[in-house]
Amino acid sequence: MNSGRKSGRQARTLKLTPAGRQAARGAQKSRLYTRTGDLGTTMLFGGGRLPKDHPRVEAYGTVDELNSTLGVALSFLPARGAIAKTLSGVQNELFNIGSELASGGEGKAAEKARLFMDAESKITSLEALIDEYDRKVPPLRTFILPSGSQAGAMLHLSRTVCRRAERQVVRLSHEERVNPDILRYLNRLSDLLFVLARYVNNAAGKPETEWRKG
Repeated sequence: MNSGRKSGRQARTLKLTPAGRQAARGAQKSRLYTRTGDLGTTMLFGGGRLPKDHPRVEAYGTVDELNSTLGVALSFLPARGAIAKTLSGVQNELFNIGSELASGGEGKAAEKARLFMDAESKITSLEALIDEYDRKVPPLRTFILPSGSQAGAMLHLSRTVCRRAERQVVRLSHEERVNPDILRYLNRLSDLLFVLARYVNNAAGKPETEWRKG
């Protein structure tokens, strides 16, 4: 009997106060969907809307896709390894690049939206990593087919998505001003992903499949 009265008192204390009800209503309005893109447009970070097939949207969307493929590659790699650390850093840079591409704008607005900073040192770091891992794999005698371990095959896929992202940014650059350092970074990154795929497969004891003519 006493326990029943106690439960009743506890139940009564769970009633929302007016402030709590207001907060709950605010939470209900916070949605992942806005319906504003239902007609095929999307909003840039700096304001304004573009069609979802606009070269700018294609460019930052492909960078986002690249970032996601790296996330899959990371799931196949030792979490505390050197390559995982490198790829996590790359993911952060790709988010900066995607955010800059999603900002748009010209002149001062473009400078304000620049998020990919200190590009020279970052590109130099990629080149150093390319040289480091290239020394750790056998010399290439011919073209190789994407294959190998799960991590290696995924890195090959990431490389091809990176190349596509680069092409999309080039396409955008024909129509609007684009930070040229973004193109340089993506170009080096695709080379790094190629050599990392080779290194990961070699370390896993997976032989490379060579391309044969005919």
